[in-house]
Amino acid sequence: MPGGSDLRQKIEDLALRLVLEEPGGAAGWAAALDEVRAAALQQNAAAIAAEAAGLLEAVRTGSAGSQELQQGLLRLQRAAEDAGAAPAGGSPAEDIDLLTDFALETREHLAAIEAQALTLERDPSNAEALHAAFRAFHSIKGLAGFLELGVVQELAHEVEAVLDRARNGLLAITPDAIDVILHAADHLQRWVAHVERMAARQQSAAPQRDENLLMRIRSLCSAEPAGGGGQLAAMAIAVAGPPEAAGSAEPEPSKSAAGAAQPEQKAAIKVDTAKLDSMVEMAGELVIAESLLRHDSEMALLRSPDLQRKMTQLGRITSELQKTAMALRLVPVGPLFRRMVRLARDLARQIGKRVEMELAGSEIELDRTIVEELGDPLLHMIRNAIDHGIETPAERERAGKPPVARLLLKAQHQAGQVLVEIADDGRGLDRAKIVKKALERGLIASEEGLSDAEVHSLIFHPGFSTAAQVTSVSGRGVGMDVVRRHIEKLRGRIDIRSTPGQGASFLIKLPLTLAIIDGLVVGVGAERYILPLFSVREMIRPGEDTVWTVQNQAEMALVRGTLLPVVRLHQVFGIQPRSEDPRESVLVVAELENERYCLLVDELIGKQEVVIKSLGKMFENVAGVAGGAILGDGRVGLILDLERLFRGRHGESPH
Repeated sequence: MPGGSDLRQKIEDLALRLVLEEPGGAAGWAAALDEVRAAALQQNAAAIAAEAAGLLEAVRTGSAGSQELQQGLLRLQRAAEDAGAAPAGGSPAEDIDLLTDFALETREHLAAIEAQALTLERDPSNAEALHAAFRAFHSIKGLAGFLELGVVQELAHEVEAVLDRARNGLLAITPDAIDVILHAADHLQRWVAHVERMAARQQSAAPQRDENLLMRIRSLCSAEPAGGGGQLAAMAIAVAGPPEAAGSAEPEPSKSAAGAAQPEQKAAIKVDTAKLDSMVEMAGELVIAESLLRHDSEMALLRSPDLQRKMTQLGRITSELQKTAMALRLVPVGPLFRRMVRLARDLARQIGKRVEMELAGSEIELDRTIVEELGDPLLHMIRNAIDHGIETPAERERAGKPPVARLLLKAQHQAGQVLVEIADDGRGLDRAKIVKKALERGLIASEEGLSDAEVHSLIFHPGFSTAAQVTSVSGRGVGMDVVRRHIEKLRGRIDIRSTPGQGASFLIKLPLTLAIIDGLVVGVGAERYILPLFSVREMIRPGEDTVWTVQNQAEMALVRGTLLPVVRLHQVFGIQPRSEDPRESVLVVAELENERYCLLVDELIGKQEVVIKSLGKMFENVAGVAGGAILGDGRVGLILDLERLFRGRHGESPH
């Protein structure tokens, strides 16, 4: 270890000070230990830095007597000797696998810390949450020590000391203490990102040591116990755990941010996502191969009951394998929901509102890609709910409401889809304000005949906002437009329910996965096309006066008293239809962004669940085509992108 002899000399000087009982007391010891700690950090001697920091904290708080100091000094000497004897090469921080494992495990611990800190803010006497947060920081300290990340180890140790004081009844858990803990977790998140870049062999500058944060943490440790012991003594009885808990590096089951018990932990292994995606792809190929075999004309000629039983068994196994493979893509929404709790908490404090967020259905699973893409829509909707929908405590009290607002984030299964609900008990959507703004912008000519749902949908138009002024939180009219785009990109729908003075609820309906789609198979000439079933509203056979030509150009269909634009699919793709007479065709009514269109096709073939296949780089920009799928008879069907199809045909730029 470079400079190791100088470091050992500093430790020997400390030993001599103890033997001679040199005057200077705690202040002298603290100065010397701080010097050792700083030198160890400079030389990347993580173990020595952590030991010195622990001893320094004991000296500052007065919790270490002469015997404890002597034992700590012996540990420092052993750490210095071990560091001096360590081989020059092969640093653990150069091992990609170790770096990756550190990042994964630390992210899990930081997620737990955030959830437990928010739980403690609501209930400072929650012993289980306090123990869980303590153990998470303790685990991070151990992981960082193994990788010789001295700054991470020091920060985790300092916060661990704060939580230990709280466990012993020497420190009250206040909002300021929670702020410090969360800021420490944020700083550790930056270190995790740095380690991930190191593992990917990317250039990355390590985050700077946050002296201001360390001072805030240490000030909590050095503060005198408040309350004289009555309340805190009682708290110590409630919080104190078994002696061995401090040494445990494994987190125990704890309550989520909503206060509900987490499900029992199951055994898990880490697998490269590329391998999982490959397995899902192969399972889809197997389903297609089984379908081709089952529909083969030569197989239909065979009348063997035994062969039929075997084919039935093959079909059952293939179907189960596909379901299992698709389940590998599913991840729980819980971690995403818990991130939203932190967002709501910070935003409410920033603008002076009081909000208690409730979570439900955190165990519900969705496709990994959907969960990743859902973050932005949830962020915008929660920001809007807190900034626009929820009143200030004073306004709520005048309205006869409790000063603390309720914000619900809930997931549940519904008819083969997942329903995500964001609901608040605020002021609700103001119809009059929305209509006034829409009239000013020319989005509507009049509110006459508009239902509440139609008025509410106006908030999704680009640039639409009813905010009186632009703030750092909202008011520019971009949030809800982003929400709609993201949700429809995920093949989902969003609906609004609102009651003036009582609150609003946003309901997002999402598919379980993006790899499989429920489709309506239609025929045009000799070709087959697949329409996403979630966009289809109805199918009708046109009558004598159903389809009209407007000014000898655009065609419109009269459907239930409303004129809807018509797109002839054979014209889009330049193919020969069976007939150009609408009365011998079928009209498929589809809905996009609360607007309806009609698609004219030759025939309806049926509903089918298909595995989406990419068409590759060459065909990725074909207008109106989202992908392909192999149908049960072995033929290839194109999956239609209805948004680009309709908007492109009517001169609108798709968004």
